[in-house]
Amino acid sequence: MKEMIIAIDQGTSSTRSVLYDKNGQLIDSVQEEFTQYFPLEGWVEHDPEQIWDTVLSTLKSLVKRNGLTANEIASLGITNQRETTVVWNKKTGKPIFNAIVWQDRRTSKFCEELRSHESTIHQKTGLILDPYFSATKVNWLLNNVKGSKELASAGELLFGTIDTFLIWKLTEGKKHLTDVTNASRTMLFNITEEKWDDDLLGIFEIPKNMLPKVCDNVSNYGSTTVLGGEVTIGGVAGDQQSALIGQCCFNPGDVKSTYGTGCFMIVNTGEKILYSNNRLLSTIGYRVKGKTTYALEGSIFVAGAAIQWLRDGLSFFEDSADTEALAKNASDKSRVLVVPALTGLGAPHWDADARGAIFGLTRDTSREDITKATLESISFQSKDLLEAMNKDNASFRKLMIDGGMVMNNWFCQNLADVLEVEVTRPKIIETTSLGAAFLAGLNADLFENFSALQKSKLVERTFLPRERENRYVDWKEAVKKVLT
Repeated sequence: MKEMIIAIDQGTSSTRSVLYDKNGQLIDSVQEEFTQYFPLEGWVEHDPEQIWDTVLSTLKSLVKRNGLTANEIASLGITNQRETTVVWNKKTGKPIFNAIVWQDRRTSKFCEELRSHESTIHQKTGLILDPYFSATKVNWLLNNVKGSKELASAGELLFGTIDTFLIWKLTEGKKHLTDVTNASRTMLFNITEEKWDDDLLGIFEIPKNMLPKVCDNVSNYGSTTVLGGEVTIGGVAGDQQSALIGQCCFNPGDVKSTYGTGCFMIVNTGEKILYSNNRLLSTIGYRVKGKTTYALEGSIFVAGAAIQWLRDGLSFFEDSADTEALAKNASDKSRVLVVPALTGLGAPHWDADARGAIFGLTRDTSREDITKATLESISFQSKDLLEAMNKDNASFRKLMIDGGMVMNNWFCQNLADVLEVEVTRPKIIETTSLGAAFLAGLNADLFENFSALQKSKLVERTFLPRERENRYVDWKEAVKKVLT
């Protein structure tokens, strides 16, 4: 019987294929990292073909390791890093350039040139005019890859976020599709009318024929035979919306924050768009059976990436898990503050040109102190988002967390202390893949509805806020010093 679900979780630094049973319980996962390219300051790229290779490899390893056949897999779900942009040739299937990653800042000057359109863009998309989103990246590719503009005009090039590229590859070029959440992050999608917007396409000079068809999150995205038999792709969502679903945030006011490469805090705002007055993003949370639920999001560019930098760039430790012990051993007297603006600052500042800084260094400063301050910086950035949400009347008193960083108990407790809210960690912290599995399972009729999904959710630990020294004022002063 077809009772197993596989979720492809294609993230910024790695790809996971994750196996779930019909009850939404995690059985096994296989993960592979892939190469990060930084060709110039502020540029971040991936090789789409290498990403595809990691998807194939992890899928096949997972199936083989668990003795499965395609006939036992009810559905395949996909979740992905969102704004990362791929353009490829329709005939050859080959990308015309590396994927330009959501963190990439190369189009900041172009964004400044578009400031006269800022109000229109915000009203139509709910987004802030920033290099973060896909539209300016597509424009850059068309203007900087020789011959691409002509090929695009002739209908020979296709654009997609990573989900779209993977669907294309999995279906052997038969399906050029995306879901509504990924579409809402391109800066080309009108979230009120829920369609590609001709005015926006004109502003960014992008031919409409490049764009994929937009589907509900639970839909038939075609089928793949890469596992030796036909398997339906039944659910797709951008990674943060997928985590929202995985955390069962189905009611207005439910909020989750994912701590992976970046940090993304999303609150369910219900059936109406809540436009932010505090530089947060209005976006689509999910759409199922034609019914759309909206969300308000704060995006932090660097969270786990700062820990990765300490590990790989500065060789502070060998394993990211070591940060918990290092933070515990840091000096109580240390006044070090880290502003991890390694690729600019996201919400609520949206400063593409801000750069990272460390304040308060002395001769006594240790790697323990800097590691602790880096972890604290992620809590402080989360506090920035909480304050902005409070001002937008989307406040909350309980935060559901997930992502690789939340295995660090010191960080989770610090987060609760800084935010002054209850923080809950689920038993399955990889809620991003769980959300994709839920969507695929709904398409395969393994789950009846959202209420059925909530039964599978288990809380592993709750962190209650403690009274502590409040250094948030110091943090805000430090941020002011790096803003441009």
